[in-house]
Amino acid sequence: MAKGNSIASSSSDDWRIESDLSTLLEAEKIEKDPKRMAKVRALAKQKMLDVATIAAEDGKDGS
Repeated sequence: MAKGNSIASSSSDDWRIESDLSTLLEAEKIEKDPKRMAKVRALAKQKMLDVATIAAEDGKDGS
């Protein structure tokens, strides 16, 4: 007979579920704070520009 589903499929998943919940709660706090979100967006934009620079250089080395 099949076992019933539970919220946590195993105790080894418990840490991941706790971590995911903490991440979601922290994300909500960040999204509600305009100053923090502005800094996050600025950093994300800079990281995207850095990656775009690397991607653009990909064909320059002859590979």
